[in-house]
Amino acid sequence: MDKRLEAFQRLLDIMDELREKCPWDSKQTFETLRCLTIEETYELSEAIVDQSADDMCKELGDIMLHIVFYSKIASEKGLFDITSVLNQICEKLIRRHPHIYGTEKAQDAQQVHENWEKIKLQKEGNRTVLGGVPKSVPSLVKAYRIQEKANGVGFDWSDKEQVWNKVQEELSELKAEVDKDSEKKEDELGDVLFSIVNYARFIKVNPDDALEKTNKKFITRFNYIEEKAKSEGRKITDLSLDEMEMYWQEAKNNERI
Repeated sequence: MDKRLEAFQRLLDIMDELREKCPWDSKQTFETLRCLTIEETYELSEAIVDQSADDMCKELGDIMLHIVFYSKIASEKGLFDITSVLNQICEKLIRRHPHIYGTEKAQDAQQVHENWEKIKLQKEGNRTVLGGVPKSVPSLVKAYRIQEKANGVGFDWSDKEQVWNKVQEELSELKAEVDKDSEKKEDELGDVLFSIVNYARFIKVNPDDALEKTNKKFITRFNYIEEKAKSEGRKITDLSLDEMEMYWQEAKNNERI
């Protein structure tokens, strides 16, 4: 047997046994697993940002377990099973890649993306272009996906310079509303963020990844300040702003070494 199939069958067998014999596993439901699945997905995301192959392998295994777990519960309820899950995604991939499994032509990734969105609208019953964007995803991710989907049907800027000009325009409008202390400043800030996400897309940078890397960088540098204060027998609140800035710059310099 193919080693991949053998490994997958082993997981299915273990899942069957756990549902039958383990007090914890046998009690789980779709609802109890949901938050755990979200947590596992974020852990995979963190492993990808950290570029840790070992952690990615581990977290992918955890997510694979959850897929099998949901499918097992569904099969017990007579809803669907793992075979249905796998066959459904196979059929979707074949349907959405007519340039591979049909007679369509696609010269580049952009054309594949456009064909993908058209197929979803014309053959899969999606009512609207943006209807497939999940409501519950974080706003930054949602903005990126909205823009990608609009791009898929040709509603987009022509080049990154146009988008950058739009960023500048939105920044000016935000500044004007802030100077007036207007209630519109929240709306304008939202427009700025949306335009920044759009620019990130045009320069081929995922804004969520970029922001997460900056978050981690800030945490590392801030922790350095705390450690320096502790090494001097002080708390971070005992440091002056100038001292904090000095240690911040030290942390930055250490990153370059």
